[in-house]
Amino acid sequence: MKKTTSTARPGAAAAPPQYPIESVDNALRILLLLGERSELRLTEVAEYLGVASSTAHRLLAMLQYRGFVRQEARSKAYRPGTALTGVAFAILQRFDARETLRPFLERLRDELEETVHLGILDGTTVRFIDALESPRAVRVGSRLGQSMPANCTSTGKAMLALLSKEDIRRMYPDEELDGLTSNSIRSRAELELELDAIQRRGYATSNEESEESVSSVAVAFPPGTSPVNLAINVAVPMVRMTREDFRRIGQLLRRTVDEAAVLVH
Repeated sequence: MKKTTSTARPGAAAAPPQYPIESVDNALRILLLLGERSELRLTEVAEYLGVASSTAHRLLAMLQYRGFVRQEARSKAYRPGTALTGVAFAILQRFDARETLRPFLERLRDELEETVHLGILDGTTVRFIDALESPRAVRVGSRLGQSMPANCTSTGKAMLALLSKEDIRRMYPDEELDGLTSNSIRSRAELELELDAIQRRGYATSNEESEESVSSVAVAFPPGTSPVNLAINVAVPMVRMTREDFRRIGQLLRRTVDEAAVLVH
């Protein structure tokens, strides 16, 4: 990777401070770089900042200590940590798309009498930022505030299907994937085949892939619709879900997302 010589700072409009602190600036530049890439390696960070590997390692170690990055045990790559995603989630809780989309979630819940969720894609993780539970006695519980591997949920797969194959392979450098149940997708090859199928039919499904006895259908908002990747899902107990129900709910979600997308910017 070529060394960056530009002094521009993404998102910064103010003039440089009178007494800049180089180590703070470098740490912030690492976080900005994480916003552009799914993972970072020590050599890349050192080259990007124009510093020695030992200096880059100390910066990453401090960010890791504070939870802003985490290091993968096998690949040694650095990814966003829980502190960073927690700050992002706190900001997203004030994101007005939740308020804008709430009437659409309510309409889906009332029409289908099933639990509905609004989720965002955070790297290879899905975070559920809004939810409305089914009024039925037997129902799927709310996942509001929970995070799950994207490859194990219809919500995550719907958003992953919008990405290129190159992006997917950068996000999942290893062939083996983490799973939640015996039905979870556990290989990148299998995930890529599933994403191709989602692109063809226009909606994603899950059959006990994140939780036993739970199925779901999800549709993602088109790229560029909002500042973050969003998707709506409908979660249904397996006992009352048929193949025709998957198709019917998928079509309803597509119409709903098409209608709601013009309002989310």
